[in-house]
Amino acid sequence: MNFDEGEDLTLLRDTLRRFLDRELPREEARRLDAAASHRPDLFAKLCELGVTGLTVPEEYGGSGVDILAAIVCIEELARRGTSLAGPYIHCAFYGALNLLENGSDAQKRELLPRLARGELLFAYGLSEPDVGGDLASATVTGRLEDDGATVVINGTKRWCTGARIADYIYTLVRSGPAEDRYRNLSLVLVPARAAGITITDIDHTGLRYSATTDVIFDEVRVPAANVVGGREKWHHGWPMLAGRSLDIEKLEITAVALGIAAIAVDDAWQYAQERRQFGRRICGHQAIRHLLVEARTRLAACRHMLYHAAWLATQGRDCSVESSMAKWFVAEHAVGIVLACQRVLGAYGCARDFDMERYVRDITCMPIVGGSSHMQLNNIANRLGLPAK
Repeated sequence: MNFDEGEDLTLLRDTLRRFLDRELPREEARRLDAAASHRPDLFAKLCELGVTGLTVPEEYGGSGVDILAAIVCIEELARRGTSLAGPYIHCAFYGALNLLENGSDAQKRELLPRLARGELLFAYGLSEPDVGGDLASATVTGRLEDDGATVVINGTKRWCTGARIADYIYTLVRSGPAEDRYRNLSLVLVPARAAGITITDIDHTGLRYSATTDVIFDEVRVPAANVVGGREKWHHGWPMLAGRSLDIEKLEITAVALGIAAIAVDDAWQYAQERRQFGRRICGHQAIRHLLVEARTRLAACRHMLYHAAWLATQGRDCSVESSMAKWFVAEHAVGIVLACQRVLGAYGCARDFDMERYVRDITCMPIVGGSSHMQLNNIANRLGLPAK
């Protein structure tokens, strides 16, 4: 058993850290967070490093699928906020991995090369005003016209982060009677600027790389060829939604949480060696020392949980339990880690001129987004065969 990180991953981390120091200084990251925005020009520079090809096979212009390396990318980018980590996920994960797992041959040929180059972003259109974790209760409707050539979509999706910057909305629709639940769901690639779409912003506190939105579909018409997997996958959306791509989605949001927690620990560790009170550096006070080493110990446990699951995914092995365990463990413990680091900084940890207050805003979203902590616990219990009655 070898826990050493490979030389290729260490080189990737070093490359990304140099890129961020050069292209995205902390002051610019704060400005982008305040504006709930990202810079497409900077994302284009990131793509020149080839990192968006890490989830695309070589036959489609990528560098070969390497989930472990892609998770490293997210962790490193998240250390400097979400203005690059967010768009990277929308391209490499929401886009490339979903199409690789579920797309038709035609969709893969058309879209995967562009995703490998970082030219497309996908947003999720899954949740609705009254539908959160229970996605099988989706009420946004999709109907095939009589000629079978067009899908018409109506209804409202909620919490569609990135819809304003996306090229496609990966949309879950009810394609048949609601009582059939799992058997009458379909996924459709809807161009984000299609006629009949209205996007309204939802003001929010954390993960502010783009607006979170409602997306309202009013007789939105798209070709039936945009059904994920092709026309023959109409009514077959649930297996796509609940399959391997969902397991990997839990890893990408967990990598964001790990990156935020890691930089919070680094900042608090450094601050404690610079700040002086009562005649000595505060890192010499037992209370501060304990906060810091407990945070670093918890961070190490989080790292092991995430990268074990990511390694399983890279090996093509089942990681449904491990990804849910990692999502729950890291999300819950990262909140405690960051709050402890904020206490080390004291009042400065609440000031907008210090990054710590952003870390707090971002990390408190983590037990909720990407599948809540309670959903992960239910997933683990069900997968391990624990009887519910």
